[in-house]
Amino acid sequence: MRRSATTALVAALLATGVTPVLLTGPAAAAPAKHYDDFNGDGRRDLAYGGYNDVDREGGTITVVHGTATGLDTAHPKFLHQDSPGVPGSGEEDDQFGASLASADLNKDGYADLVVGNPFEHVGSEDYRGTVTVLWGSKTGLSGGTNITPLGGSAGHFGRDLATGDFTGDGSPDLALIGGEEAWLYRGPFTKSGTTGKVSKIDKGSGGWYSSALGAGKVDGDGRTDLVVIGTEITGSDIRERAWYLKGTSSGLASGSSRTLSDRQQGLYPSPVVGDFDKNGYGDIVLGVPDKDNGKGAVTIWRGTSSGPGTSVTLTQATSGVSGTPEADDGFGYAVSAADTNGDGYADLAVGVPHEDVDGEEDQGGVHVFRGGSGGLSGARSSWIAQTVLGPADSHTAFGYTLRLRDLTADGKADLAVGAASNALLMPGTGTVPTKTGAIVLPELGGGLPD
Repeated sequence: MRRSATTALVAALLATGVTPVLLTGPAAAAPAKHYDDFNGDGRRDLAYGGYNDVDREGGTITVVHGTATGLDTAHPKFLHQDSPGVPGSGEEDDQFGASLASADLNKDGYADLVVGNPFEHVGSEDYRGTVTVLWGSKTGLSGGTNITPLGGSAGHFGRDLATGDFTGDGSPDLALIGGEEAWLYRGPFTKSGTTGKVSKIDKGSGGWYSSALGAGKVDGDGRTDLVVIGTEITGSDIRERAWYLKGTSSGLASGSSRTLSDRQQGLYPSPVVGDFDKNGYGDIVLGVPDKDNGKGAVTIWRGTSSGPGTSVTLTQATSGVSGTPEADDGFGYAVSAADTNGDGYADLAVGVPHEDVDGEEDQGGVHVFRGGSGGLSGARSSWIAQTVLGPADSHTAFGYTLRLRDLTADGKADLAVGAASNALLMPGTGTVPTKTGAIVLPELGGGLPD
């Protein structure tokens, strides 16, 4: 899922550098084992925002396929609106791939990629936005179908995306933001463009404006739950809030909310969910990078059988955490969760892209918090500096986008980290991800999905 925060930073950092296949029959009668296995070979693949091809614009997605020996970085695939079978055409201020999510939406055994282009012009509507499903096949992603917006959803349609089986019926569903509202598109989906029932995710307040989405299993009932970040306006009060919605057989049911800020601060990463204490309930991670003049913070909203309950907040002032909180560090600018060391506890990666190190401005870095009994703590945290990319340098913004997933099928999640001019995939180990055996990701020019 792409986050609005990443889009803004990428645009600023990379302004000067941002620079056909046949459909096959279904691989199986059940959904793909991995929601990011686009060619049905049992290996996870990686798709992310990439640089535009020469002499074209409008946004490009880079796809790197997984193999028995790891990611095939020597043969990346590039997809955009000028690719055969993909609706639309690339235009100057499009952002095809600004948001991404994946799941086997048509249950043919191949994962599909959902692509948001929130700045797409459609007819006379400026920035109406589009959401396109790129369909998985034996040879990977091929062709696409646009998702139809309902009345009220036009306007940056596809600003953020999240997938999951919210109803528990075995068909993946899609949540998206359009027109500053969140919407639920129930599965199954077809290549002709049909979907299940579509409904607005309505908080019941005329002053609620959605901006980011995160999905995961929080309350242990097997269904996917949703977290929506938004701005709530009540009279003269403006607050940034996180809103939990429980997955049910009939859709999403409104649950508890919590305030992230008592003023409008703008950019938040998409929430992520991980079971950091291995109690069977997913904990919600809320990054608040603008907190305390940009020092930043991450709040862990702990899962229970009735949804999220108590919380703990981590900062660079937390005991055991490397570094010192400083204005505009942006701790929590990007977050991702998965088990990096194979011990059964989810771990958390936290990006700090504006961290100044030894006089180098905005060098950046990543904190990795290891899960364990009692959940996350500073005592089980490690610092990964920008220098894993090479000599220390200013304005590298290492950690502006992150993704933890097991791409080598060894039971340990690997850490993908984006920087202003490079990106690295570090393999998981028995402790924390390491630069030993790390590979450079080709053509990362945008955000990594979670």
